[in-house]
Amino acid sequence: MSVFGLGYVGAVSAACLADRGHSVVGVDVNPHKLALIRDGRTPVIEEGMAELVGTAVHSGRLTVTGDVDAAIAATDVSIVCVGTPSGAGGGLSTAYLERACAEIGRALRDKPGRHVVVFRSTMIPGTCEDLLIPILERESLRKVGDDLGVCVNPEYLREGSSIRDFNNPPKTVVGESDARSGDIVHALYEGVPGPRFRVAIRVAEMSKYVDNSYHALKVAFANEIGSVCRAVGLDSHDVMDVFLADTKLNVSAAYLRPGFAFGGSCLPKDVRALVHAARSNDVDVPLLSNLLPANEAHLRRAVDLVVASGRRRIGLLGLSFKPGTDDLRESPLVELAERLIGKGYDVLIYDPFVAVSRLVGANREHIAEHLPHIGSLLTDDLQKVIGHAEICIVGNRSEEVVDALDERTVASRVVIDLVRLPDAGDRRREDGYVGIGW
Repeated sequence: MSVFGLGYVGAVSAACLADRGHSVVGVDVNPHKLALIRDGRTPVIEEGMAELVGTAVHSGRLTVTGDVDAAIAATDVSIVCVGTPSGAGGGLSTAYLERACAEIGRALRDKPGRHVVVFRSTMIPGTCEDLLIPILERESLRKVGDDLGVCVNPEYLREGSSIRDFNNPPKTVVGESDARSGDIVHALYEGVPGPRFRVAIRVAEMSKYVDNSYHALKVAFANEIGSVCRAVGLDSHDVMDVFLADTKLNVSAAYLRPGFAFGGSCLPKDVRALVHAARSNDVDVPLLSNLLPANEAHLRRAVDLVVASGRRRIGLLGLSFKPGTDDLRESPLVELAERLIGKGYDVLIYDPFVAVSRLVGANREHIAEHLPHIGSLLTDDLQKVIGHAEICIVGNRSEEVVDALDERTVASRVVIDLVRLPDAGDRRREDGYVGIGW
């Protein structure tokens, strides 16, 4: 295989693949990097790299060249690890990727047999299919799926522990143009532990950005909590020890599936209180301060989807802030209903867990304040709501709601899914179905 770009990711990938027994040809435009590796020395400072490169070069499993034609002629898989720096305005610069693809494509014109090009460079979803594959096809005179395969294989290498990360990654992700190409890339990591994912190319591209954005979010969150704790005289590490001990809700998959806005009696008021405490102590917490505005923006997306449909009769399936409860306090579905009614939409509501006659205490007060005419909007007749609706807004995944939204029922209606129905993956291909985040 050939590895294009012998910077941090490329050099580590080349050395580790050679260490796993593969024959690797490294390719770079920088003669200094090539000279270092030819001498068995590492071009990057990383624990264990000097020994790894020295052994790989001495064994003959790792060689380097600046000749793209020679590298392509000698290999059947090319791994692209060139840089994708920020461009003007923060956008992605694809100049190095485009150049590598053009060079690889031209070199493939005279090479017999099938070739697989694998991208490890981080790139925005759509870059591979909309920009890089057309370049490869144009320059190679080949078509992806025939004698040319393309995969996106994100890397999860942390500086300082990259060799350990390569051999023990959190996961292996391969976005593939075809199964045959995906088989080849997965075989490179045979015996490597961790879950494996074979996905669409755009999913693989996006996955790296999700990971890094979440890592940045965690760092910023921890630092803001630390700043608030310091201001009120607490040791933030004592506080975070308690936080991190919860692997059921805090450090877990909980709350990380896209859906509708959060609400209820706890989250909104507690975020407000913490932000108020920070401001009272002159602590700037832009991340925490923007949690409620971010939630509000997501609620507006639902309103915008209704407006974009051009229809007026609404069947809202769900009202409480989450299924299985009749709690309406700060429910985003109540807020959604209020906004739609305020815009003149004809709304009818069904929620199997809410009945006006049973509402007491805080719930009754909330309805009196926000939707005093709830009695005329809320019914326990699901079919009446569906029959009324030109648009079904699904805010509840109860079994009876799911069963009622069969193909015949929704054929002439718009379905706006806020909860991801069990068959949402199939419904996404149907006319009239709209998922709020998928």
